[in-house]
Amino acid sequence: MGEGLPAVLESRTGRLIIAHIEVRKWLYVSSFIIGLIAGFPLGGEIIEWLLDAEGYVPDGVQVIILQPMEVILLQLRIAVQVSIGLTLAVFIVDIAFIGIGTSQRTAKSLAMGAKASGALFALLLVVILGSLGLVYAHGVLIPFLLEYLAEDSASSGLQSTWQLQKWVGFVTGLYFSSMICFQVPVLVIYLLKYEIMDSEIISQNRALIWFLALFLGALISPPDPISLFLVGGPMLVLLELALLYDRIF
Repeated sequence: MGEGLPAVLESRTGRLIIAHIEVRKWLYVSSFIIGLIAGFPLGGEIIEWLLDAEGYVPDGVQVIILQPMEVILLQLRIAVQVSIGLTLAVFIVDIAFIGIGTSQRTAKSLAMGAKASGALFALLLVVILGSLGLVYAHGVLIPFLLEYLAEDSASSGLQSTWQLQKWVGFVTGLYFSSMICFQVPVLVIYLLKYEIMDSEIISQNRALIWFLALFLGALISPPDPISLFLVGGPMLVLLELALLYDRIF
């Protein structure tokens, strides 16, 4: 399975990323805190929207609340997801702005305008890919999995009763996972561009990456091959496209 995750963290790539995070930790900690503060009230709006929106509760399914704390816990969970997504976006834009690794001196020699334009372009890619992840989750992933779960309960003769915390957590988790997975190409491209990561490392650990993607799919989807591919497949396809882009350009 290639070098394995511990070896990757101890490699030059892992040391560069860890050192960069230590130097810029104030930026990433601030981003995480801002995400928590903004994400908590946003979580309440998302929960209300899901309860009122059509298509998220299949026919014959009843959503119940077992304890009053469920809403608060859901808001906190959504806030953490927002924080992680915001921090990842800041990390990508930060790399695009300053660059790290062997090309750092080259990055420092660039004019501020060039750095700013590069950061704005990275931010644009993050927004576009995140939006595509939302569209994919909304139009393909979530309708398929919710209908699958409802039909599975009905075929077993069970009454379809979904707990609010698990239902909303499942839906928001799929949105969040799709947005994160769709950031793979822009992250990999910038890691390769600034020589933070070598494409050979990815090639050597391709089996590990495929395993992690399918493991992620198994955690948040029903245990059948189609669901596993719908969750983990896009990340693998986007990763291969990023490697193809790097080889061509």
